Amino acid sequence: MRRLRDEVDGLFFSVSATTRDPRPGEVDGVDYHFVTAEEFQRLIDTDALLEWADIHGGLQRSGTPAAPVREAMEAGRPTLIEVDLAGARAIKAALPQALTVFLAPPSWEALVDRLTGRGTESEPVIARRLETATVEMAAQTDFDVVIVNDQLENACAKLVSLLVGR
Repeated sequence: MRRLRDEVDGLFFSVSATTRDPRPGEVDGVDYHFVTAEEFQRLIDTDALLEWADIHGGLQRSGTPAAPVREAMEAGRPTLIEVDLAGARAIKAALPQALTVFLAPPSWEALVDRLTGRGTESEPVIARRLETATVEMAAQTDFDVVIVNDQLENACAKLVSLLVGR
């Protein structure tokens, strides 16, 4: 994300709202908007979110505040929202003019290698993430553009081109 901010003038990167507690070093309003469960429910009730989801079986919630995204888009700023498959579908429904981009691994094997090679996830977590990835990979044709993330430099260059309209 840092590279995109450096290369795309005026880039607006959407900051999600979440009910989880901040991790060490995270800054409210920069990394996330940290809100209470009650505040998050108010955002839902007032249609102030473009999309939202219950995370980890409802232990926390996360969503995309609508107003800053709409303001950035109306101002003509390149806008980037990082969401999961359900979030992308909800945003496309709310903002049909949005260009959806799917970042795909070069292959299934490469994805498995990335997940297992980190050594930071337990087997059940890896299995759940691979199950999710199966569904996401099958849905990549629902997106306007697919960028294969085989080499970071190439993937970033393609995304920059989309954001600046080259």
